[in-house]
Amino acid sequence: MTEPIISFKDFSFQYHSQATPTLQNINVDIYPGEKVLVVGASGSGKSTFANCINGLIPFKTRGNITGELYINNQDATVGCLHERSNVVGTVLQDTDGQFIGLTAAEDMAFLLENNCVEQDDMKKNVSYWAEKVGMIEHLNHRPQDLSGGQKQRVSLGGILIHRTPILILDEPLANLDPATGHETMRLLNNIHEETKSTMIVVEHRLEESLDDTFDRVLLFKDGKIIANTTPSDLLKSSKLKEAGIREPLYCTALKYAEVDVESIDNLANLREVCMSEHVKFKVKKWIDKTSSNDDNKYKSEPLLELNEVCVQYSDYSNSVLNNVQLNVYRREMLSIVGHNGAGKSTLAKAICGFLDITGNIQFCNKGFNQLSISERSEFVGYVMQNPNHMISEKMIYDEVALGLRARGMKESDINIRVENVLKICGLYAFRNWPIAALSYGQKKRVTIASVLVLNPEIIILDEPTAGQDFYHYNEIMSFLIELNRQGKTIIMITHDMHLLSEYSSEQLYYQKVKSLLIPRQYWF
Repeated sequence: MTEPIISFKDFSFQYHSQATPTLQNINVDIYPGEKVLVVGASGSGKSTFANCINGLIPFKTRGNITGELYINNQDATVGCLHERSNVVGTVLQDTDGQFIGLTAAEDMAFLLENNCVEQDDMKKNVSYWAEKVGMIEHLNHRPQDLSGGQKQRVSLGGILIHRTPILILDEPLANLDPATGHETMRLLNNIHEETKSTMIVVEHRLEESLDDTFDRVLLFKDGKIIANTTPSDLLKSSKLKEAGIREPLYCTALKYAEVDVESIDNLANLREVCMSEHVKFKVKKWIDKTSSNDDNKYKSEPLLELNEVCVQYSDYSNSVLNNVQLNVYRREMLSIVGHNGAGKSTLAKAICGFLDITGNIQFCNKGFNQLSISERSEFVGYVMQNPNHMISEKMIYDEVALGLRARGMKESDINIRVENVLKICGLYAFRNWPIAALSYGQKKRVTIASVLVLNPEIIILDEPTAGQDFYHYNEIMSFLIELNRQGKTIIMITHDMHLLSEYSSEQLYYQKVKSLLIPRQYWF
């Protein structure tokens, strides 16, 4: 019988700063060549689980360990991080934090340079893996010229060059649109088939990541593995709901259409599910029953008007935005969707005044073009996609209070508003924490709180739910809905199809041309 390449036996880990163990009595074996998906809510222990495998725990982050962990038949508590990196390669969630070269080629070659590999062999290896990850045409590009998905592929190529037997990917779909996410999962599947490595994917986004190519899914809750099963069996169980993880959208639709999901053999393979004539009939019947001709028109005057707005980053490039015409109405909840690089974030930055434009922007029939960024911020708040690009204070409370202090508000009034927003965003218990101690998803909530506390007329959020578990997703969206009911206008740039369907009154779809749709028109 094959020996496991990773083996946890009654394993528990407790950070020195925590009162209780983050991982509790973990017993699981992962075998060579397996492809395993690790899911769980924020704070469930899945990232700690991955860090125990890649050596960040215990060689960088200390804590109390009980039980046993063996990696490649070696005691995981013995050795050093350098030795572990020869066995386990990790692609981090924050690609900017992993990119260290001045070009894509330099970044991919970093490990080879450290190992004093000959130039000819180095170029051959870089070219080979750049071709495999689809980056051969971008090797001379600077990191600032690459999209988030492209940076991720560069990081993956740099890890694959080392040919480690174990590969860990931490949130590989974060900040990617659904189409790019599916491409990434196909790429990972191809890499897995070619390298025969043991692949562990840690992911929030079950919709795009979960399929029947995974051998197993490990579901974490409160530091424990509550499910260790196949993708299809997990979808048929109630474990996802128990762990606070949202099921894939198509599973929800099948249940609404009264399809017996228990009778579907391979529920994790959407293509097979859709081929069933019985399923097609049931879903069509449900769609016909729930169809609506409501155009959801707004009768009020536009709050924000864009007239023939164009954005061009240089004299030699094509326009990123080309003659955009758009009316945004008070109390509207608008989603902007489209593939990476389509111009979604550029549109938001143009509205906020971060970019030079041609054309005209009006707010309440008043010219917006002549206002400074500071003046526009009284009316429009913008939450950036990457929280690390937005945070400027060391402590959570100070970061959320920063904008109010800059406006000269009394400290007593600041305290009331900041604490209220921190409670809504699930951060009140961490109000005196340093931001450096937070996860990526928690940092995202801090940046949302820092804008929400300013109470602008329009709030623009770039991927507001990226990196959030189901609980905090619902909490943030419930808060945005309440703001919307109070008269606030919400604009969301998103790749989340659940968010688009459930919460948007309209969608703006960017891909060469623009179309404005209500949710049902987008889907059906």
